[in-house]
Amino acid sequence: MLARTPDPVRVCVPVTLLTATGFTILELVREQTGTAGFLVGLGLALLPVPPLMAAFRWLGRAAPAPWRQLMFCFGWGACTAALIAILANSFATEWMAAATTDPFDADRFGSVAIAPVVEESAKAAALLLVFAFRRRQFTGPADGFVLAGFTATGFACTENVLYLGNAFEEDLAKGTGVLDSMTAATFFVRAVLSPFAHPLFTVLTGLGFGMAAAGAGRARRVGPPLLGLGLAMGLHALWNGSSHFGEYGFYAVYGCVMVPAFALLLGLAVRIRRHRLRAVAAELSVYARAGWLGPAEVPALASMPARSLARALARRSGGRPAARAVSRYAADAAALALLRRHARQARQTAGPDRDPALDREFAVQERELLDRLWLRRATAAPVLARAAVLEELLPPWYDPLAGPHTPRPPQATQEPLATRPAPPFARPATPAPAPMAVPPPRAPALSASVRP
Repeated sequence: MLARTPDPVRVCVPVTLLTATGFTILELVREQTGTAGFLVGLGLALLPVPPLMAAFRWLGRAAPAPWRQLMFCFGWGACTAALIAILANSFATEWMAAATTDPFDADRFGSVAIAPVVEESAKAAALLLVFAFRRRQFTGPADGFVLAGFTATGFACTENVLYLGNAFEEDLAKGTGVLDSMTAATFFVRAVLSPFAHPLFTVLTGLGFGMAAAGAGRARRVGPPLLGLGLAMGLHALWNGSSHFGEYGFYAVYGCVMVPAFALLLGLAVRIRRHRLRAVAAELSVYARAGWLGPAEVPALASMPARSLARALARRSGGRPAARAVSRYAADAAALALLRRHARQARQTAGPDRDPALDREFAVQERELLDRLWLRRATAAPVLARAAVLEELLPPWYDPLAGPHTPRPPQATQEPLATRPAPPFARPATPAPAPMAVPPPRAPALSASVRP
């Protein structure tokens, strides 16, 4: 996605906030669990984190978000959201216990009615911050899915430290064996049986923000996030209340609600990933017809196996710098495709009333991405073309030995973009969103040598 020069203030504020809340929440958890329980709980709670992060990263690989943004969401969930939740839940439970003089009822009401509202709101704050201050990196439901997953994974990690640490201290006091211990049972339920619980709740909010990013108008930008947040709170409350539904309430909710919901969201994630790759292929074909990309690059950029193969070929020829250049080239190309799709959909929705400033902003962002693609094309284009050949992604008429300007069958009318003619032996001009076709750039063919 588009990257700006980091502003020291914008960097220092979130880093300071996450650091302060991180030290505070860790100390609070250590006080409740003891040092030994804290260390054991931390070690066990970290085990499901890498698989969950890898799964959400897999979904977003078609157009990967910056790692610093993902780490901000993970840190917010693990530190800030967890601190807000533990303080608010403790205060609410103590207040209700004093008001009702029944600690059991207060604890049950707090877990079903208070905790879901507080925790899901605290996690949703991370998505709201990204949506408000990094709108260009919020291009659709896939981004909301990934960011929500990282936020909830961080929150669940900290919560698991607390539960596992308390269970270990209880087992230590009773001298319980490992297999019969409360620690083993807690780890099985939270890290093996339901590691996806918190991500499942928060992903509903993330999908709402993703729909808002793809929509236009205040109602479409406010309604979906609120609806997603409400569904997340409701599902969270049902999950927390399952233990109060009788002896088999937990198993009934798990089998009849959580597992089907997880399967549904898993299928939706796969569909979103495929839809995004199809959008990359469709939008990049316009730039390929204009000469910005080779015809073999488009199918390679729209195929994750071809991208991986291209990185491997680049690493073999030019080392890690070349592999990183190919990764950044693919990320920028995907960002360019999604940027164009979003601008085109917004233009169709707004019609003649579209603000011209949005077109100018699109042109600036498009120019930035095209410049970055052009700088890395000499490294990335040959290996992407080779990967497309090896993966058998090319149409029958394409001759990979003829270079990037292979004659092609007549194409349909190009989508409206505009550019000024590029001088000979110069970088092609930047398309702008005016209703004009894109002439092919009159630039020499790039060298096939791989350079970082």
